[in-house]
Amino acid sequence: MPLTVAELTTRLGATLEGEGTGVLDGMSALDEAGPSDISFLSNPRYAAALAASGAGAVLVNADWSGESPCPVIRVPRADVAFMQVSAWLGPPALVYPSGVHASAFVADDVQLGADVSIGPHCVILPGARIGARTVLVASVVVGHEAAIGEDCLLHPLASLRERVSLGDRVIVHNGAVIGSDGFGYYEEGEAWRKIPQVGTVRVGDDVEIGANTTIDRARFDATVIEDGVKLDNLVHLAHNVHVGAHSAMAAHVGISGSARIGRHVQFGGQSGCGGHLEVGDYTVVAGAAGVTKSIPPRSFVSGFPAMPHSKARKAHAHMMRIPELKARLKALEQTVRQLEAKVGSSGA
Repeated sequence: MPLTVAELTTRLGATLEGEGTGVLDGMSALDEAGPSDISFLSNPRYAAALAASGAGAVLVNADWSGESPCPVIRVPRADVAFMQVSAWLGPPALVYPSGVHASAFVADDVQLGADVSIGPHCVILPGARIGARTVLVASVVVGHEAAIGEDCLLHPLASLRERVSLGDRVIVHNGAVIGSDGFGYYEEGEAWRKIPQVGTVRVGDDVEIGANTTIDRARFDATVIEDGVKLDNLVHLAHNVHVGAHSAMAAHVGISGSARIGRHVQFGGQSGCGGHLEVGDYTVVAGAAGVTKSIPPRSFVSGFPAMPHSKARKAHAHMMRIPELKARLKALEQTVRQLEAKVGSSGA
């Protein structure tokens, strides 16, 4: 539903600076917004984009100071307010009808909670349990004796293997696999022999698992993902990994077997952690960093092998000077040779 700038300001309980009669019906980035779009500025680095923006209005933090060519709506946090606005101006949320689609297979002993939605071509194998109001959009596979909590959303082609469990309000995106076998083998002569992976995966409440992410079942006991964890696309968690509550991992993160990741830990894209290591609570692992030894709580590490970020910056700065130092060394060697020749010549 379109809203005037003034109406939107009132809904947010915010402060308006500028004309409030403009009508807004969309949302866009500062450099792409038109007169009917609202945008936001939360990082001062993008002030130049605001100065050139054609937006109909812009959300800014309450303490922002600067010039704007369009009406300004001051809020405590512009990024959070922009999320609120998306519920009013963005496309409506999809609604999935409750019931079981005619093309789905649901085993006779499966337990379905109230108002579940089982979409086309889903497969739910014997002994599984699905909580109330949970949605399986399409082509989702739920293995033997797997359990899914209430108000979950599983997108197409998500797969849950046997005996794994999801808590409440879990979102699993397309192609994610939860409970595939861990990478366990031993050498016998010239052949690899498989070590049975007889454990499970336990996922807590309010977890989000990105597209094509894989979480291996434990060799024994359980791979554990605690409440509130957020996993981006293409993340891999190996067998017996334990991830603490409210940690977050960006795309291409890999965590090796039996590693223990603390609470509120952040892993940047393409970073990783070796097996049987511990990463303390509230630690930040920068993108592409490789953790090769355990890290205490509240650390900020980067580089390979991962080290305190301040040390990594110095090491990188020194490495960037190698060409210069090489040239200086070459010049010094040439000077030494010239001096040696001079001394040798005078001695003769």
